[in-house]
Amino acid sequence: MKIICIGRNYRAHAAELHHDTGLAENGTEPVWFMKPDTALLRDNDPFYIPAFSQEVHYECELVVRINRVGRAISERFAHRYYDEVGLGIDFTARDLQRQAIAEGLPWERCKAFDHSAALSPQFVPLAELGGDVQKLHFSLEINGEERQKGDTSEMIHTVDSLIAAVSQYVTLRMGDLLFTGTPAGVGAVKPGDNLRATLEGRELLNFDIR
Repeated sequence: MKIICIGRNYRAHAAELHHDTGLAENGTEPVWFMKPDTALLRDNDPFYIPAFSQEVHYECELVVRINRVGRAISERFAHRYYDEVGLGIDFTARDLQRQAIAEGLPWERCKAFDHSAALSPQFVPLAELGGDVQKLHFSLEINGEERQKGDTSEMIHTVDSLIAAVSQYVTLRMGDLLFTGTPAGVGAVKPGDNLRATLEGRELLNFDIR
């Protein structure tokens, strides 16, 4: 099982981190990276801030679960490779990421560490949400205050185009997870915080930071 994460897929988020939004425009390759299965944080278990970072950020994202094997998938057929969605938090050691970007280094230390990919215990059939993956709303609250609000219609690269692009390089298998990018509003977590995320009004994540 692979965890495939998309970066810079919402212009406002790329802008808030001072990334070049031109790198993620339509017609160009999406930015993506992978996390190992040890990065999964399941069942709304608490997230423990790792000792190696002084600034861990939350990034709430729509997660698509792949339901069949495919490679070199055409975008027009990509919708056949998923039928349910969930939510996830891509935890990022932002201080380590800044260092990696400045030095031109890979992102594994800041993105792929243990329990850095919180995953909702439930996935919702797309049919129950209207059937269109590009017409979904999700939000993240921290301690009862809304911090992120996402609308999948605002993605730079659609889910189908992401599946098509990534599958040109790696074979997608049943159970693979596609974290589709985060909207604006990211920030640091601290011990004692409670994170609650909803998809179309359905609570899918609710866990604490320690």
